[in-house]
Amino acid sequence: MCVHLQFKYKKAAQALNIFAIENGGRINKMKALKLVFFADRYHLRKYGRPITNDEYYAMPFGPVASGVKDIAEFSDFLGETEQEYAAQFIDRPDQYTIRSKAACSEKVFSKSDLEALRYAWEKFGRVEEFALVELTHQYPEWKRHESAIETTQRIKMFYEDFFEDPAPGVDKCFDLTPEEKADRLDYLREISCIEAAWSY
Repeated sequence: MCVHLQFKYKKAAQALNIFAIENGGRINKMKALKLVFFADRYHLRKYGRPITNDEYYAMPFGPVASGVKDIAEFSDFLGETEQEYAAQFIDRPDQYTIRSKAACSEKVFSKSDLEALRYAWEKFGRVEEFALVELTHQYPEWKRHESAIETTQRIKMFYEDFFEDPAPGVDKCFDLTPEEKADRLDYLREISCIEAAWSY
């Protein structure tokens, strides 16, 4: 079963805003995208759902949350509502940088969302962006697509794979027993089914 969730654009924009603020008011775009990945991985493994509900793709520079990337770039793929919301809080002074414009609106997040975002910043926030890229290449949800990426550049990733553990020595972003993995995956699939039912 493939999990499909409704993208949370407000959470995505505020996650980028939080990381920019934590980094002194601005942050490298690629670094911010990697921090969102780590926050989503942590929250998914600990609580059974990601923060952003975004679609992830394996790309040459690691896993990328597609909708978050669109917001970070103010892409034409965004709807007017998403663009207007994001523009209240962040802007893009150049193609590599996200800048905070306003304080984070934390009300869009749950307590566990904020926990995961803090985890990502505290664990990886001082790491340079290309080192983060190399680190994300160690995770099984990206690594399984590594050989194919050389020719296709972008391959859909699956949240189910986020429950797999990386090689020893690589941070799991929350450790799980086999029973806990099964429980989290069941919960994720249940959420996906509920959202699918509501979308009709």
